[in-house]
Amino acid sequence: SYYNIYIRKLLDYKTRRKQKMIKNLIGNSGHVPRSFRKSLKITTAGYRRWFSNKSDLDPKKRTRKLPDDGITLSHFVASSKTEDMASSLEEDIGPIPTSVGYLQAAPRVLKFHLKTYGCQMNVNDSDIIRSILLDEEENLSTHQISFEETQEEMEADVLLTNTCAIRENAEQKVWNRLKQLRAHDRKSPLNELKILDGEDEKKYKKKKNRRKRIIGVLGCMAERLKEDMFKDGTADLIVGPDAYRDLPRLVSALAPTPIDTAGENMYEAPMMDRALNVELSFDETYADIRPVRANPGDVSAFVSVMRGCNNMCSYCVVPFTRGRERSRELESIVEESRGLFENGVKEIVLLGQNVNSYHDRSDNAIQLKPALSADSSSGYKAGYKTSNDGFLNLFRLRGGAGYYFVDLVEAISDIDPELRVRFTSPHPKDYPPELLSLMAERHNVCNNLHMPAQSGSTTVLERMRRGYSREAYFELIDDVRSTIPDVSISSDFITGFCGESEEEHADTLSLMEQVKFDQAYMFAYSMRGKTHANRTMQDDVPEDVKSRRLQEVIAMFRNNVQQRNDEHEVGKLRLVLVEGESKRSSAESRRWGGRTDQNKRIIFPTKEIPQCWSEESVKPILSTLSQPNTDPTMRSALMNNFIQSPKVQIEAGDYAVVEVNEARGHTLRGELLWRSSMQGFQEMGLTQGNVGNPFFNFG
Repeated sequence: SYYNIYIRKLLDYKTRRKQKMIKNLIGNSGHVPRSFRKSLKITTAGYRRWFSNKSDLDPKKRTRKLPDDGITLSHFVASSKTEDMASSLEEDIGPIPTSVGYLQAAPRVLKFHLKTYGCQMNVNDSDIIRSILLDEEENLSTHQISFEETQEEMEADVLLTNTCAIRENAEQKVWNRLKQLRAHDRKSPLNELKILDGEDEKKYKKKKNRRKRIIGVLGCMAERLKEDMFKDGTADLIVGPDAYRDLPRLVSALAPTPIDTAGENMYEAPMMDRALNVELSFDETYADIRPVRANPGDVSAFVSVMRGCNNMCSYCVVPFTRGRERSRELESIVEESRGLFENGVKEIVLLGQNVNSYHDRSDNAIQLKPALSADSSSGYKAGYKTSNDGFLNLFRLRGGAGYYFVDLVEAISDIDPELRVRFTSPHPKDYPPELLSLMAERHNVCNNLHMPAQSGSTTVLERMRRGYSREAYFELIDDVRSTIPDVSISSDFITGFCGESEEEHADTLSLMEQVKFDQAYMFAYSMRGKTHANRTMQDDVPEDVKSRRLQEVIAMFRNNVQQRNDEHEVGKLRLVLVEGESKRSSAESRRWGGRTDQNKRIIFPTKEIPQCWSEESVKPILSTLSQPNTDPTMRSALMNNFIQSPKVQIEAGDYAVVEVNEARGHTLRGELLWRSSMQGFQEMGLTQGNVGNPFFNFG
């Protein structure tokens, strides 16, 4: 009955524990107060479609009036018979007639615009969202809807913003954007639609409604604030990081439904005014979805290998917005990476909130890599090691059979020797010696490590629940630089954490001075709801003190990075993955750029068509000139022949050798020498960035 249909619909929004309250509220009258319908986010039009009039709800007044559409009882009887009987009945009654007064129109096609804030994980998530929405076959068959992406916001029916919640400033940017989008939507609405209001098509009231855009908030901020994102009417759709598969269904419920009434295109009002799904998952990794990249021509691509975080640092909201750690199966990651390489990608960046804690516990992984004997002194299960004894993993269940991060890095680097491998963002506790040794052995695993210290004070690190001391961090830095001599190290720092004193701040400055990081990401502390610090500590460092300490940290980094690059980069030959023309390039001063093995940005001048020597022409001349007893006349003749050899064109995705001749902060400038391969660069003995041959004047 209509009564039971409505009860079930209400129970979709409320749990079964509310069933008694709902029945008592509705009673026999079937009337639901408007305020209650509004609290359940059910539109008036949707309510009317369930109930054509009150008499339909009252069993005493209900009449059995069947529509005159040609469908008889025999059609329903035939549909319930077995296949053997169906064939005999089909001749007697014919096919079920189709009503011509109320037909489903063509499937809806909605344009969407997607903007991304935040980290690389959000960029990768946006690629996953794009893949889900552009899966036309699935969306049409399941939800009778399809999507097209547009780069113009005001052309879009659906405006999606993938958000970050790591700091208050990041959230404020999103709030400002949502208000701007709603204001633009009011000023420049989409074309008006004829919305049909009512249940019986004969009683439909035709009216023109202004069609507003669907404004959706996705990602970490949506997960953190949930229903609070609906305030001020700025958002219509809230979806958390583990619910992206539900986007087509939710958008379908928020969009007007096209129908065909007597040949005229008209629309039913949306079933809902607002939609929300922020349920976190224990197993969602989107492993079966191949991301659709916003810039498919890029030479570097992100590959998500795990989601969530178990570290529970006291300042961090990530465990509450991304959930617990879960890892993809190793085979699926290798398959995706191989496909990207075959399509022209030259660099894979493995992604995860705590990427180096990756652990594939699938049945296949456990069978192929069983657990070794446990080390009882470590306190963890077999197979797991921290970086050194000074690091503690608060998640004591770590370990056991299956593939670990070192196995994954090895498998990705085995795809092809010309494929670069990077990873981010790691935790300092998960750099076991095996991982460092692998990085030193494999020339295609980049010599670049992100090691977020957050603070240089042991007491602050304890309050942050980081699981290590200042001394343990220094020991790890020493291990890294002794194992990988040409490594670059980046870090994160938070100034003004709860209770931070001037002495503790000075410890951070001294750590930065001693390590001399190649890159750093520095921020003033921002209290986040739900975190351990929010529940147990006071944000008692004044904002002006936070700002002053942040400026001191930034100044320390800038001085150190300039000094380090002057000493360790200028004059060296670096193998660069060419990314293309620089953003600041002009017709008068053309410049191209790329990244070194150490993940440093380098810019070099070129002609309109970038050209340089080839590896084939350089390799023999370098071999000859490196001989100590080569006759000077022979050297001169070889050089003259070499300089007159033809040059080759350089393109995005090529590897090229560039001599660094200047450092401006953490950006390098240099001269393009020759196109190379990773293996060729290694065979020439240039993997440690050797200073250029003084006899080799590239003129």
